[in-house]
Amino acid sequence: MYNFDYYIPTKIFFGKGVLDKLPGEIALHTSKVLLVYGGGSIRRNGIYDALLPLLAQAGIEVCELSGVEPNPRVTTVARGAQLCRDNGVGAVLAVGGGSVIDCSKVIAAAALSAGDPWDLVTGKAPITAALPIFTVLTAAATGSEMNNGAVISNMETHDKLGIKSPAMQPVASVLDPTYTFTTSRHQTAAGTADIMSHTLENYFSRAADFTLLDGMAEAILKTCIQYGPVALKTPDHYEARANLMWASSLAINGLIRWGKADAWSVHSMEHPLSAYYDITHGDGLAVLTPSWMTHVLSEATLDRFVRYGVQVWGVDPALDKWEIARRSIDITRDFFTRVLGIPGSLRALGIDETHLEEMAQKASTPALQKDAFVPLFPTDVLAIYRRCLD
Repeated sequence: MYNFDYYIPTKIFFGKGVLDKLPGEIALHTSKVLLVYGGGSIRRNGIYDALLPLLAQAGIEVCELSGVEPNPRVTTVARGAQLCRDNGVGAVLAVGGGSVIDCSKVIAAAALSAGDPWDLVTGKAPITAALPIFTVLTAAATGSEMNNGAVISNMETHDKLGIKSPAMQPVASVLDPTYTFTTSRHQTAAGTADIMSHTLENYFSRAADFTLLDGMAEAILKTCIQYGPVALKTPDHYEARANLMWASSLAINGLIRWGKADAWSVHSMEHPLSAYYDITHGDGLAVLTPSWMTHVLSEATLDRFVRYGVQVWGVDPALDKWEIARRSIDITRDFFTRVLGIPGSLRALGIDETHLEEMAQKASTPALQKDAFVPLFPTDVLAIYRRCLD
């Protein structure tokens, strides 16, 4: 296990009816916020009408930015940052899922930067500071409510890039599982796949001395396997929504990652798909994951797949190791497609051969070629893409 520093300063308010705790936290930092949200679901489900009076009672003035895209654009970041500067905003309040929160994080950084926001995303310009960030989570998926990362798309260049900075760590986040009751069936399924993918990216590691972290990862995966279908069948099932919401945060707040050094393979391959075709992130991850597993299965990786099959899916440990590994991959694919109802191929997501080679080049970063569970070069990524076509 490698050395690491672990610090999560985000204050979490978890449970029913905890929204009223947030305005007091915001008031410690500012009296004016930029409220960021997506397509307007927070108005339909009542969160907007509940939040605004609470902010007013705390003496907090609100400026709004709506319409954040599912794959948030750098152009929207630029609009939000300009609103912050023009209106003297002192903090950013994201109400929505991971896309809204990701966009808000980079808005908070860009508001204090004089340059092009895309330079922050690419690393051309460093993030030295950001406005305080607060979140109200409405969809369990990305875990952005409890980490300092974000993913932003530039549709002109077909790039979707991740960015991290301690300055973008949320100060406080409200996690009320009832706010996810109205999450659509599609987004519930894709969100469950996203949580599982975050966990699997950490779980499939070249290092073998992570008994504690592996056990935590397996628990998160089994939580998704148990409660994802329940949330699909009964959207207002509090126990299911609560477990998925907390699993979302724990899968990507560093808890099951620190001490490891592997680059994330499936996310690296999915980002170009979203940048070219604007697909739902979780759908792309679900399509790619089983094919990636098949591609990297070998004598060197066999034992990891055996543990995965036995501990996560309950495959009979008495079976031949190769049989266990292959069954674990088949069960994973079946869970994503049959149980969660996610399309099983790239063509079903509207993706054909047109840009496969370009996307493979973008996906195969130096980190993926060097530090992944199994290094992936453009030819490897292209082979995985092609396996996923039909």
